[in-house]
Amino acid sequence: MKEKGHLIQAVEEGGIAEEMGIEPGDRLLEINGETVEDIFDYQYMIEEEYVEVLIAKPSGEEWLLEIDKDYEEDLGVTFDNGLMDDYRSCTNKCIFCFIDQMPKGMRETLYFKDDDSRLSFLQGNYVTLTNMSEKDVDRIIKYHLSPINISFQTTNPELRCRMLHNRFAGESLKKVDRFYEAGIQMNGQIVLCKGFNDGEELERSIRDLTKYLPHLQSVSVVPVGLSRFREGLEPLEPFTREDARRVLEQIHRWQEKLYPEYGLHFVHASDEWYILAGEELPREESYDGYLQLENGVGMIRLMLEEFEDALARLEEPEALDNRILKGTYSSVTGQIAYPYIRRMADRLMERFPEVKIQVFPIRNDFFGERITVAGLLTGQDIIAQLKGRDLGEILYLPENILRSGERVLLDDITVEDLAGALQVKTDIVKSSGYDFVDAFIRKL
Repeated sequence: MKEKGHLIQAVEEGGIAEEMGIEPGDRLLEINGETVEDIFDYQYMIEEEYVEVLIAKPSGEEWLLEIDKDYEEDLGVTFDNGLMDDYRSCTNKCIFCFIDQMPKGMRETLYFKDDDSRLSFLQGNYVTLTNMSEKDVDRIIKYHLSPINISFQTTNPELRCRMLHNRFAGESLKKVDRFYEAGIQMNGQIVLCKGFNDGEELERSIRDLTKYLPHLQSVSVVPVGLSRFREGLEPLEPFTREDARRVLEQIHRWQEKLYPEYGLHFVHASDEWYILAGEELPREESYDGYLQLENGVGMIRLMLEEFEDALARLEEPEALDNRILKGTYSSVTGQIAYPYIRRMADRLMERFPEVKIQVFPIRNDFFGERITVAGLLTGQDIIAQLKGRDLGEILYLPENILRSGERVLLDDITVEDLAGALQVKTDIVKSSGYDFVDAFIRKL
């Protein structure tokens, strides 16, 4: 049977909880006589200057603690579960879902489909609204939680039901009206599927979503990712270069219309569209402060801008103690970003001839060649394509190929496994242009 309350994992030294005798292993039962459902209840309830906290000790003894504190001052505790509740799984069967396109036999956590509105605020996840209850909507409005990130796909109710394989998917869009009326900030996402929600349907969706400006501050349009594991799934076609150019024309036309009135470009194409179309990436100011980086909107432009800034800083007097690492080094990336990583490497070698940087675009044989982003590379593909090559002093791996907080790739190959197989020292580089430059600089 599930124990009552929320397990306290750690207690901050010198904090209120420690002063009150709260210890790791205790459980939080109530605040001011009310049950705490999740982290948002906790943060809301604990804001007061006077709170009564009911704690259960491992012995079964219960303590009712009366606490006077500053407004919004926390107790100084960390819970075993950051959400303080079970994660809610997705009830849809979306035609574009990438998890359904993964092979069997990978670690269990990779198959969990979350569609939890609370993770939208904690981690920036996008939610479909289909399993969001009226109580959830009320709590978001009550606590004024924002922004909420919404996976729209289309504003056509019937088409949305079909694309999500959920008969409530069209009706759930009405929740957006309530968020708009309450002034909740939102961001949107449209995963574009050829022959479904593109063309006139995309036009309709963008037009319908503009009525939520300015509270809906951005909408990203990203192409569906198609792996080679689609047997038994809805047949979907990849976009062509001409398709990409038509999508960009639509988006640019809406940007030109909306920006003069709202000061926002509002609808944004992910970087993949520009690369597929063979067009230049937009200037930095077109991204409205990079609101959709996690969807690949402006990620490459930001990296290039950061790189140029980092390179310029090396010319400043305070950078005289920096020294370039001499020798040969290697870096891997996905095929989509390769031309830009290569450009940065060439610029750095031009500035510092004593360093040689090899950049290897890794073909995604595991998921299929249509998957070109670095974040979905596997250790086995990297090993297979680099085995026997002279990789120099260090092989740099992009951080986004690793599971969050771990040194493990998607196929459970560790960084250490990879280093051993390739017989080279490895290091991890974050995705910013600053980190790329810093990887080759030694501070004396």
